[in-house]
Amino acid sequence: MSIPLATRYLDNGLRVTVSHDPNSPGAAVNLWYHVGSADEAPRASGFAHLFEHLMFAGSAHVPDGQHMVILEALGGLTNATTSADRTNYFETVPPGALALALWLEADRLASLRVLRDSLDTQRAVVHEEKRQRYDNQPYGDQLELMLALAFPEGHPYATPTIGSMPDLDAATLADVRRFHSTWYRPDNASLVVVSPLPDDEVFRLAEKFFAEVSAARCDAPVQNALNVLPPLTGVPRTRVVRPVPRSILHLLWRTPPPGHPDHAAVSVALDVLGTGQSCRLHRDLVREAGLAQSVGATDFGLVRGTSIGGLSAHPVEDVALAALEDAIVTHIERVSADGPTPAELARVQAATERDWFAELASPEDRADAINEAIAVWGQADHVNHHLDAWHAVTADDVVRAVDTWLRPDSRAALEYEAA
Repeated sequence: MSIPLATRYLDNGLRVTVSHDPNSPGAAVNLWYHVGSADEAPRASGFAHLFEHLMFAGSAHVPDGQHMVILEALGGLTNATTSADRTNYFETVPPGALALALWLEADRLASLRVLRDSLDTQRAVVHEEKRQRYDNQPYGDQLELMLALAFPEGHPYATPTIGSMPDLDAATLADVRRFHSTWYRPDNASLVVVSPLPDDEVFRLAEKFFAEVSAARCDAPVQNALNVLPPLTGVPRTRVVRPVPRSILHLLWRTPPPGHPDHAAVSVALDVLGTGQSCRLHRDLVREAGLAQSVGATDFGLVRGTSIGGLSAHPVEDVALAALEDAIVTHIERVSADGPTPAELARVQAATERDWFAELASPEDRADAINEAIAVWGQADHVNHHLDAWHAVTADDVVRAVDTWLRPDSRAALEYEAA
């Protein structure tokens, strides 16, 4: 990989990284603030996600809701997301509109209007989002149940990023403004721009608009440093019955986060077992034994201390979840005993490479990947070396990863039964 990268720091602490792509059809602006739901204070959950909405509620020179309207009128796209570890804001615009996009981002960083009306409005929006995505959607509480199984009560990763509605309802205007002034500041942000414009021109525009944002008068906040949790013991288990179309089984493990030396090997192990139609679980449980309708593997990608990895399966009718769980455990034990075959290892590495190249294909996803590299590994150039860890994984590494991180006796189980 040879993605070109250049980085400068503004006097106010903002990190600016530019990637020149002469073939890019647009300019991608990607701004990460290093704050997520894991950084919220007790009884103040949901604040990070609330600001994903509040940042569109108007600033000194932009009326409420007009940030999106202005860019979309030019053919641009803009949005934001929140995770446990960061909040990002992004837009892709025609190259000639890059100055406008940067000005809009700088204006709301410098002068976001956190008013009573906007707080009440966006609080109501979050309530509605929770009703739609969590409360009144099939399987909507799965994430909450999985996090509660994997993390002890009170752990910063133990609840979804949307937070607690009672916490949001109890938040005062002063509480919300304090959260904003603590975390939304140039020295706690990273700006990445991928565009066909020359580096010097992009840096000039970033300096022009963001240099006017005042530097903070106190040290930058420090994100919560989360301790590494030991493996689960005793196979903690939750069983629920819900009015959903079909049952599903989730097996979960505490796994190493991105940046840990074992992360790639654990990821490969999960993919060997549960990703794609050539994986072991699909081949044996879906095609041959007929126990499952589908299988899958997931990596939550939590970056501090401890993450979660998992395997899931939908049983066919009349197959008990317990039988499915036993079959999955048997396959984990086989990987531990024999390791992956050379063909399995090559398949997973090829699929990982394909997915990575696909992610880097669009300027907006590439900009986000660069910001993730900065946040997790401390250097933008990690995007050019990301695949090295996967290419280096051997069969012995996979066996060691299974024996260390994915042991059957260190799993948790969520049995999600259809009513």
